[in-house]
Amino acid sequence: MDRMLIIWTVVIVLSLVLEGATAGLTSIWFAAGALAALILALISPELVALQIVIFIVVSIVSIILTRPLAKKFVNSKIKATNADRVIGENAIVTERIDNVAGTGTVTVGGRTWTARSKNGEIIEAGTLARVHEIEGVKLLVSLNKAQEPAQAAQGQ
Repeated sequence: MDRMLIIWTVVIVLSLVLEGATAGLTSIWFAAGALAALILALISPELVALQIVIFIVVSIVSIILTRPLAKKFVNSKIKATNADRVIGENAIVTERIDNVAGTGTVTVGGRTWTARSKNGEIIEAGTLARVHEIEGVKLLVSLNKAQEPAQAAQGQ
């Protein structure tokens, strides 16, 4: 048996084993490239350089063509939670937000959250912030330039 037939078969098997062992689509594209190279190796075993080029090209084309499908498949497992309702809402900063010091809390909808500044700025207590995303159990916020609602909410 030709050495390249063995190599391409091993690449296919390893790619499929790796694919089966991971949660997302990670190596199926290389299995497709190796399969195309294996077919070429069966037809023309002497064209080793072309087999390598075919492996690379088919792998890249497979990634490009299936990436949107792969992203949809992987992201479909993300479930929205009730906590996601706070994204886009205004929050009152109840403790100064300082990413370097690791401090900061905000109140949104009557609940207190640990908060960090999305862009690294320090946000003082008593100001209004906009919630951009949830990272673990922390809200990522930015300073909201309209301060009157926060001051009114605190009775100032």
